[in-house]
Amino acid sequence: MAKRVDARGLSCPQPVLMTLNEIKAAQADEIVVMVDNEASRENVCRAANSKGWSIVDISTKDDEYIITIRES
Repeated sequence: MAKRVDARGLSCPQPVLMTLNEIKAAQADEIVVMVDNEASRENVCRAANSKGWSIVDISTKDDEYIITIRES
């Protein structure tokens, strides 16, 4: 089951830190991160890749980004 990180309304670096905390906890092999700006989307993706996680999907819904990452 995927873990969810709701970082909408937060500015960087908070979404990245929340995502990295979930990665570190490693309680799921898939994490869904919700952010509401492009800078956070880019930074979350970069941080996940740096920890060896893959970007599975990025979808946009009502000016929000839903990023699905998976442990490689």
